[in-house]
Amino acid sequence: MALRNKRVLIVEDEMLVAMTLEDTLLDLGMEVVGTAMHLAPAIEMAGRCELDVAVLDINLHGGRSYPVADVLIRRGIPFIFATGYGHAEGDEAYAGIPVLTKPYRPVDLAQALVLVLAAAG
Repeated sequence: MALRNKRVLIVEDEMLVAMTLEDTLLDLGMEVVGTAMHLAPAIEMAGRCELDVAVLDINLHGGRSYPVADVLIRRGIPFIFATGYGHAEGDEAYAGIPVLTKPYRPVDLAQALVLVLAAAG
């Protein structure tokens, strides 16, 4: 499978959602290298961890995960957004990033990850 042994970062502020997402990614054969629930640690991990891909919740404790997305873009690491709320106005810079609407099915998550990894080369 295209996802097997790929290293993934999870940025998610809801503990139960993060745990469920981690289980799903592990079931897909991926290696979860870190989970961040707050912006500062998420930025730090995005900048230093060896990653193949990331899953970012757009909304983090009332803020946005866009600074994390910016670090990943600079590093050339593909990612997807996962959100229950959608994008806010003025986020055109991220218009091409795939967005999974919560709740999503594991198959939808897997397809989105395969697509962004394939597009990244």
